[in-house]
Amino acid sequence: MVRKQQGDTVLDWNNQVAIITGAAQGIGKAIAQELAASGVIVVVADIAEGKIGAAVSEIMESGGRAIPLRLDVSDPAHVENGIRKVIDEQGRLDILVNNAGITRDGLLMRMKDEDWKAVLDVNLAGTFYCCREAIPAMIKARRGRIINLASVVAQLGNAGQANYVASKAGIIGLTKALARELAGRQITVNAVAPGFIDTEMTRILPDSAREKLLSAIPLGRMGLDKDIAHAVKFLASPQAGYITGQVINVNGGMYM
Repeated sequence: MVRKQQGDTVLDWNNQVAIITGAAQGIGKAIAQELAASGVIVVVADIAEGKIGAAVSEIMESGGRAIPLRLDVSDPAHVENGIRKVIDEQGRLDILVNNAGITRDGLLMRMKDEDWKAVLDVNLAGTFYCCREAIPAMIKARRGRIINLASVVAQLGNAGQANYVASKAGIIGLTKALARELAGRQITVNAVAPGFIDTEMTRILPDSAREKLLSAIPLGRMGLDKDIAHAVKFLASPQAGYITGQVINVNGGMYM
């Protein structure tokens, strides 16, 4: 059991409820598994309905507690109904992890309006919608943790990803603004900025492209989804009660 610390009103992992968006696979799934292993009741929220059940089953088979939730973060009404349902059924919401995100890469001069809008709608607007719906319950309880997933490219820039970079840079700004708004209610708001993570997307890169990528990482390897999950878990924990408005870079040294 995690004991109460001075300045922190969160008493015990086992009584907490967390919503993780984009949690049916990849980094989001790793975060859900990490929190569930600590006794948190995790809400596996994702638009990929076919993958949600498998993720929930995997967590429960490992002894954790998980709840499925189909959630389209780009739809404000869907977010409102989904998060309200969780709060009504569980009676609380302690942790929100905004992980859902998409890419629609292309050079800016050739980028279609729909590709720009889709990325901003999911990545940035989706984070805003979820925060807006989660905050009232946290304010009422005078406690809460919000962790937003940004990216190393929000700080470095990346050619061919103007929409994605803009969305993730916006998340960093949103994080800092919310941290100031909510600090007086003992709600912390932080961001984790992953570097290049070993995923299905990066595994299909040609060897030459992977070597070029690795040469830009001082630690000489790509990150793992668990590297990100560990950082998120720390920021969600009682031990991080005096940390807010920060961007935790988990990138092997690409950006310092």
